[in-house]
Amino acid sequence: MPEHAVALLLLGLVAGVMSGLFGIGGGVIIVPALTIIMGYPLEEALGTSLAVLIWPVAIFAVIAYYRAHLINIRAAVLIGLGLVIATLLGAQLAINLPRETLQRLYGLFLVYIGWRFAEPRKALAALGTRLNGAPASNPGEDRPPAQPEASSWLALLGIGLIAGIASGMFGIGGGVIIVPLLVGAMHFDQKRAVGTSLAALLPPVGIGGIITYYNAGYIHIPTALTVAVGLVFGALGGARIALGLPSATVKRLYGVFLLVISLRFIFQIV
Repeated sequence: MPEHAVALLLLGLVAGVMSGLFGIGGGVIIVPALTIIMGYPLEEALGTSLAVLIWPVAIFAVIAYYRAHLINIRAAVLIGLGLVIATLLGAQLAINLPRETLQRLYGLFLVYIGWRFAEPRKALAALGTRLNGAPASNPGEDRPPAQPEASSWLALLGIGLIAGIASGMFGIGGGVIIVPLLVGAMHFDQKRAVGTSLAALLPPVGIGGIITYYNAGYIHIPTALTVAVGLVFGALGGARIALGLPSATVKRLYGVFLLVISLRFIFQIV
């Protein structure tokens, strides 16, 4: 077992809960924790995070979404294909960029993801509505009806390519890119987007990026295996929460957390 094995297991559990809740791989939790708390170099944290996600760690979460009929298999296959193609490119970019540039890019990436999750405009609008005494509106009421089966194969492949580049560069599964695009551009229902994202990330779609990081000496295998064990069980718990409860508050708190973490990378705070 690696040093700090208990902490790594807990890290996997937390990342897994976020994975099951939001359809993400968990890398946006794993990478900052490895760099800030445990002192890993950023490149090694990125490679190790990607190695965690090569295993079918979300298998139980995917089963839960599948049983609830919340996975679009066709979309998951096309997105997964794009991930396989593009993750290698993202990893090559990360390895060849200067470390300070990579850190700042990662910080800006976290700003984007944190903003997406925190949704400050929606939060302020909801607060204003409550203060005025009007009933809160459903944020999904104005969204066009979900039509995932009619989605263009080219658009779905493109989502996978974009997510793959981000996956290789930032050590993530790609769900933080996939879910917002499926909901915003493809008009997927939120839970269906989460289930489809997890299904797309289940196969070893990041294998090209992992090989690149491994050949460069940037993967710590014992750490990856330990975090993966925690992530398996955390993802199942997150999926059960997502299927049974509204998760808007948790989602926004997670977004604020990422915005705070992003400052460390952008401003090179030690």
